[in-house]
Amino acid sequence: MLPRVSEQFVRPEELMDNDLPDTEALWALVRPHTGEQHGVEPTSHGNGSDVTAMVTCENGPVFVKACRNRPGGRRASILRERLVNPTLRTISPRLMWHAQDDEWIALGFESVEGRSSDFTPGSADLPRIVGALNRIKDLPLPAEAYDWRETRWNRFASEKDAELFEGDALLFTDVNPHNFMIGDERLWIVDWSWPTRGAGFIDPACLVVQLIAAGHTAESAEEWAAGCEAWANADPSAIDAFAAATLRMNRSRADRYPEAAWLEAMAAAARAWAAHRGGVAEVPGQVMA
Repeated sequence: MLPRVSEQFVRPEELMDNDLPDTEALWALVRPHTGEQHGVEPTSHGNGSDVTAMVTCENGPVFVKACRNRPGGRRASILRERLVNPTLRTISPRLMWHAQDDEWIALGFESVEGRSSDFTPGSADLPRIVGALNRIKDLPLPAEAYDWRETRWNRFASEKDAELFEGDALLFTDVNPHNFMIGDERLWIVDWSWPTRGAGFIDPACLVVQLIAAGHTAESAEEWAAGCEAWANADPSAIDAFAAATLRMNRSRADRYPEAAWLEAMAAAARAWAAHRGGVAEVPGQVMA
């Protein structure tokens, strides 16, 4: 069984080294799929992996994502991403092949062209982002995901409130501008490292925090979330509880890694949202019993 998703959070100091160190064995592993490799261009995003790179090769360009084959969150994450991909064919790049040996696990995705989305106020991308989240809502829950219960927010909520986060929707959870790629004619949702099963409003709620961090007011962010059917149909008290848990989670992480400015920014966004929802008592690092 795969580790719980709560074990998948990547510490800031574990972020990917884009210098691609000591990867000769990796490229040998994937060569049967790529053919002769002409060039490797590291990508700047992919914090849940040891290697992410665009590879030009004999068999055409391919996006390679790989991690060391050893126990831990990254291994669990890349295995989930492989298993969930067949369900995502309409919204995510297709997984073309996967390879594994004692040292590496690698995934090879079709190459797509696009740019990172823009979450800032007034962005023309925002309707497409909302539409993409509605498309996730309509996806069936694959059998492999039944045991992937969403539990990351539970320890920041009371037991009663944590029950409100349960459900049978397939969740993306890693909502951020870099994971929504805008092409000329379509949008792709990439980096399915942390898919889970839970309440459908969680993905739109994650969007709210990201929008606030991008410059929206909490009210404006929720207006965009209201375009998501799962949000519109949710119990407001469940959203209130999730906002409070999100604040506690982000405050705890920011306090744990004070050198990571982006964590502090997310904590500030979560605080603004929680205040908009009616306010919560914030205790640094607070974890609910």
